[in-house]
Amino acid sequence: MSNYISDIFMLVYNLFMTIRSKFALFAGSTSYIFLHKILHRGGTSLPGKIAYQLDPAILKEFADKIQTVIITGTNGKTLTTALCARVLSKSGRLIITNKSGSNMIQGIVATIMAHAAQIRQANRQGQKPIAVLEVDEANVKAAAESLQASHFVLTNIFRDQMDRYGEIYTTYEKITDGINSSPKAEVIANGDSPIFARKPYANPVTYFGFADRPETGDHRAPTNTDGILAPTDDQVLHYHYLTYANLGSYFTPDKSFKRPDLKYAVTKVDSLTPAKSDFEIDQHAFTLPLGGLYNIYNALAAYALGREFGLTADQIFAALNEDSRIFGRQEQLQIGDHLVTIVLIKNPVGANSVIDMMISDPQPFSLVTLLNANYADGIDTSWIFDAEFERLHETKLAKIIVGGQRYKDFSVRLKMAGFPDQIVEQDFSKLIDRIKALPTKNVYVAATYTSMLMFRAELTKAGLAKGSF
Repeated sequence: MSNYISDIFMLVYNLFMTIRSKFALFAGSTSYIFLHKILHRGGTSLPGKIAYQLDPAILKEFADKIQTVIITGTNGKTLTTALCARVLSKSGRLIITNKSGSNMIQGIVATIMAHAAQIRQANRQGQKPIAVLEVDEANVKAAAESLQASHFVLTNIFRDQMDRYGEIYTTYEKITDGINSSPKAEVIANGDSPIFARKPYANPVTYFGFADRPETGDHRAPTNTDGILAPTDDQVLHYHYLTYANLGSYFTPDKSFKRPDLKYAVTKVDSLTPAKSDFEIDQHAFTLPLGGLYNIYNALAAYALGREFGLTADQIFAALNEDSRIFGRQEQLQIGDHLVTIVLIKNPVGANSVIDMMISDPQPFSLVTLLNANYADGIDTSWIFDAEFERLHETKLAKIIVGGQRYKDFSVRLKMAGFPDQIVEQDFSKLIDRIKALPTKNVYVAATYTSMLMFRAELTKAGLAKGSF
């Protein structure tokens, strides 16, 4: 009798869960259609938030319908995700991705729901789409548990939004908790980042990194660098060479900890400009229509993923060389006579990498800094005092505009760096006219995440930029 009652209970429970899931999908899809098709609002995660609140297990409905690749880490997630999506599109399979960078669980749900009809159609044709998803570090476990990822791509870990993540080892544990929930997934990790070699993985693991110079030097990272100690026993890390921050070919003095063997490597860097990078991966020549050494790492991650999916170097070259900019990440727009490049900054390492890129610009330029302190940015803005804005004196910087909700903080920081001559503009709607009046053709807009969205919203209103989708 008890087994009979138990069977009835499970039948009713499963029926309830099915109805709940269907209702969540209906509510989320309806709100998506209303927002995108009727109100023409792009980039919102509201449909995902509605569906997720109604059914927190909604992503599990898609686990066996898609193959999921999760890209996570501190810096470079959005661009790496976009490059990975481009590369895997050469496989001929349907690619689903959260290209606007909405990377928390509600944004991921919204992305999957927006493509639900395409997923069903592909499944009916016997195909399984690939979901290439940028995932916020604190959301890796929730996404991985639900979708059972086939691959994780790990970019790097630096101090970032410490009000949310704490120190780098807290972020590391959040990511590895997610990896452990998908034990069959392959981990494709940046081997130049010491923290990713802290512990052995139960999963199969592949490392990528730089191997463009001899392994003969003995250097140390600057003292203000994140992660200058070995993540295993707190010895000071030494390096045969550094690329940037604490990335490079590392080892400890007693040789008990060193960089793992690389399966995929940058073997030569030919040239770096703010607009283009020429380099070689495994002796194959590549051109990336983006500047900055850090973006070569992003391309290398996409290359590694593509090769693990069976794509050729030529197919990957074709994907990486597509000259289309990524939403808010070195996106270039024309405003009057000015070529405006939007770059995201959110922590010291990222800001320093952007400064390195500006140093490589031989032409005079102007700089617009936009600082917000919302949840998605990190409410602690003290990181700007650790970034090396003093190095902007090595550039041909002609004029500075400071803006955003915390413009006063950035204004003080730049004055301390020796740049007292600033234009202050609090109103995002007036920034476009301010930029049109700048004395240089080239303009960089260095913005935190929500300030970038607010600025792009004004550009979209003015017909100078497309929406996020």
